[in-house]
Amino acid sequence: MRKAAEDRLLLLMRTGDQEAFRRLYETTAKGVYSYALSILKHPQDAEEVMQDTYMTAWNQAEQYRPEGKPMAWLLTIARNLCYMRLRKQREHPQISYEELEEETPGELCAQIELAPEKQLLLDALAQLSEEERKIVLLHDAGQMKHREIAEYLGCPLSTVLSKYRRALKKLQKLIDIGNEIKKFEKKG
Repeated sequence: MRKAAEDRLLLLMRTGDQEAFRRLYETTAKGVYSYALSILKHPQDAEEVMQDTYMTAWNQAEQYRPEGKPMAWLLTIARNLCYMRLRKQREHPQISYEELEEETPGELCAQIELAPEKQLLLDALAQLSEEERKIVLLHDAGQMKHREIAEYLGCPLSTVLSKYRRALKKLQKLIDIGNEIKKFEKKG
């Protein structure tokens, strides 16, 4: 049902329908952001890729072929943008040592400014494999169903379900360890 509605919205976008664009964004943005975050591992980069994904979708809506997989089309755009960003970052590091010395700590250390609980979760997510991280983020943050994730990743539903359960157990263990370390550091 959701796929048919998203298909229809993408087809309406071909005609320049801004309301269709807004509704597509509202229903799919969490999934696109989560997917980008699973690849880039940096919230600001994921946010930028998400925005670029929707601009690309708007500009290339006529290229979408309604095959019942609108989210897969958006995630393909996001994946390509993520990999282009990663290649660019490898080729041209974003900041040199000299620039690092000139910057204020707040501008460069956004991670430090995160709430401790959020940073603990991001650290735990970083310990998962890329596939586990994608499954967890697409399901929990992106609100995709396990069946949709299996279809998108091209693997059996049972595999997605078992990897999801294992990933949640790992996350819980890592968060528990992180909390214990914090308690120990406060005492010391």
